[in-house]
Amino acid sequence: VSPAADPAVISPQDPTLLIGSSLVATCTVSPDFPLKAQDLYWTLNGRRLPAASYAALGPSTLSVALAHLNGSRQQSGDNLVCHSRDGGILAGSCLYVGLPPEKPVNITCWSKNMKDLTCKWAPGTEGETFLHTNYTLKYKRRWYGQDNTCQEYHTAGTYSCHIPKDLALFTPYEIWVEASNRLGVAVSDVVMLDILDVVTTDPPSDVHVSRVGDLEDQLSVRWSSPPALKDFLFQAKYQIQYRVEDSSEWKVVDDVGNQTSCRLAGLRPGTVYFVQVRCNPFSIYGSKKAGIWSDWSNPTAASTPRSERVAGGWDPKGGEQNTTLRRELKQFFGWVKKHAYGCSNLGIKLYDQWRVWLQKSHKTRNQV
Repeated sequence: VSPAADPAVISPQDPTLLIGSSLVATCTVSPDFPLKAQDLYWTLNGRRLPAASYAALGPSTLSVALAHLNGSRQQSGDNLVCHSRDGGILAGSCLYVGLPPEKPVNITCWSKNMKDLTCKWAPGTEGETFLHTNYTLKYKRRWYGQDNTCQEYHTAGTYSCHIPKDLALFTPYEIWVEASNRLGVAVSDVVMLDILDVVTTDPPSDVHVSRVGDLEDQLSVRWSSPPALKDFLFQAKYQIQYRVEDSSEWKVVDDVGNQTSCRLAGLRPGTVYFVQVRCNPFSIYGSKKAGIWSDWSNPTAASTPRSERVAGGWDPKGGEQNTTLRRELKQFFGWVKKHAYGCSNLGIKLYDQWRVWLQKSHKTRNQV
């Protein structure tokens, strides 16, 4: 036997088929090998196919019929193999069974500090093609640019790509995604954006959380703007979220605005709280877009003072006054929460004025 001779040949070789298709494949043994059709059998992905699906088409050719094929179990194709009676492998073929790609959808992009651009997308409504599908992100300046191809894929998930540099500001871009596999090509709708409209930045830095004197239900939060905001003359609005130590549920304060401090009120006495802050650039060179929130800062912990009711040595009259004060504080913060929105300067100013009045009121009652 010639060393270069193949024991057998399968036809068709490595076909690509739509899900639900049928296939008749043949295995023809080389004349150099003393094997007949009745000496052969077939396997698909290691599983022996039933003899009822075979047909001898000649002395040394055996066919197998496959009906209503399912999607390939692996993107590298299903293994259809022709064997000799003793189990030896004579020839193999890969079956690529799947679907053409769908049009990619939901393209979203963001720019970190106006220095780059990252985009992600979804692979269509169904997604699974059962075939290796290649995705290519392309972009160009809207009116006069040449097509460019993104090179750094999977940077923010399976369907994403990162453009690290050479992006122009004050210029709209056209961005789209092309999907291709053995069964076809699909192109997404074109998204148009300006880098300035999709800017995000680093989380606020230097987040500090501290007590507000001996007030048992309050914490003061202060932070610094991300350096990039100053570099590019950005403005930003901020959000705070906080939770107690033994809970995974975060409460969000939405109305912080562009100030870099906030007082949290209505907290539990003697309790450890974790606090995070994030920011959203806005009014960037006149952009009217909503902007993109940064990641949350690392959690910062602080505890509220313990309630005075826990400590001993208070006379009954003082305890009663303390209880009244707490009740009035709760009523006040209920009103502030409804009308002045938590962290607004108005709310804190009202509280400070009200507290001075309350202390004077209690002092007058004690003198009487």
